[in-house]
Amino acid sequence: MQFTPAVLSALAGRFSPVKVPAVQTPPAQRDPAVAARVSGMLADIEAGGLDAVLRYAAELDGYDGSDGRAVELDADTIARSGERLPPELREAIELGGERTRAFAAAQRAHLSDFSVELTPGLLVGQRYVPVGRVGAYLPAGRFPLTASAFMTVGVAKVAGVPSVVACTPPQPHGGANDAVLYAAAVSGVDRVFVLGGVQALAAMAFGLVGEGPVDMLVGAGNAFVAEAKRQLFGTVAIDLLAGPSEVAVLADDSADPVLVAADLLGQAEHGPNSPAALVSTSRELAQAVVTEVDRQLGGLATRDIAGAAWRDHGSVTWAADRETAATLMDDLAPEHLEVLTSEDDWYHDRLTNYGSLFLGEWSTVAYSDKGMAGTNHTLPTAGGARHSAGLSVARYLKPLTYQRISREATPDLATAVQVISDSEGMAAHSATATLRTARWR
Repeated sequence: MQFTPAVLSALAGRFSPVKVPAVQTPPAQRDPAVAARVSGMLADIEAGGLDAVLRYAAELDGYDGSDGRAVELDADTIARSGERLPPELREAIELGGERTRAFAAAQRAHLSDFSVELTPGLLVGQRYVPVGRVGAYLPAGRFPLTASAFMTVGVAKVAGVPSVVACTPPQPHGGANDAVLYAAAVSGVDRVFVLGGVQALAAMAFGLVGEGPVDMLVGAGNAFVAEAKRQLFGTVAIDLLAGPSEVAVLADDSADPVLVAADLLGQAEHGPNSPAALVSTSRELAQAVVTEVDRQLGGLATRDIAGAAWRDHGSVTWAADRETAATLMDDLAPEHLEVLTSEDDWYHDRLTNYGSLFLGEWSTVAYSDKGMAGTNHTLPTAGGARHSAGLSVARYLKPLTYQRISREATPDLATAVQVISDSEGMAAHSATATLRTARWR
């Protein structure tokens, strides 16, 4: 998450850095060793099938089928996963699933089929049809992402996807993480397999688990998971290529540096490569936030992670005015963007490049991360928000177009198609039109 040279040049003299990242490398930089490893694994699994999947599961996840433990979890284990959780956690998961489905349902309601007669006899239209099968990867590593099932499984079900299978990496005891599993259960998952990493993505894409090859792979993961999705794109659809989690805050002198610092660290905690950026129109606030981040890190249980991310990938920039601040932030195009100003509405109307926007001091990214805001947290990173949006119910729907053309509309259509086709030298195309012109006469 870095400013582009063109914008820095255009805004020269209107901003200045207060803190710069210690590491100046391209965001989410691909590791050639990771790409080579993933390529080899995918080829091996495509050729070797489920045997190769289980071999990698044994090598990388410690899977041992000799004790009779199945890779697939039975329906009763999935359904009763909530019984193994503290009541308050179970209730929070149920609330997050409900909120996420409600927002997805509202999105779906605004995606309407339509038909329109462009000219007499030329009827065209569009209808939304869900994809047939989705494979969701549910991370459960250093920090299990409990809410991921809401965003991937639950939203797919709201879209009407008939079959959603999920893979989640095994825990030290060999089974799935109960909170992640219960989130999948309340989201309506059809089948769950205890598989992690590249082998999980490959198994779903090649139809080695579930009812056949999935049509789409969704969900976050580590560098190997992201690379597997990249290489499998084309064989299947994917949601997006998400890198390390990002947060940016746009604040003025009305913001509370304690809240700003806390929210920056809240996303830096995701991992040591997670960028966190502040753009402020107040020099005093900018410096106060730098000081406050250091203070909060002193008592933070995850300071080894969040501290490394802030040191290496954290930035603070002063902007001379709100226009400069907005231009800088649109250039960053962050995954998560918080606006903490006295002019939130102005920024809301002005800003266009972000994965998801959080307006006002009561709107923290964590509310969405954990599913409570209802919006999807599977979002573009590394500047992807300049051209793409995050995962939504629309991603699971195919906007299929159709046309119904009458005899009366034929002369205008056929004559123009014949002229264009003849100019291109495409005789067969021309014939499809002239044959109909002859029959019309």
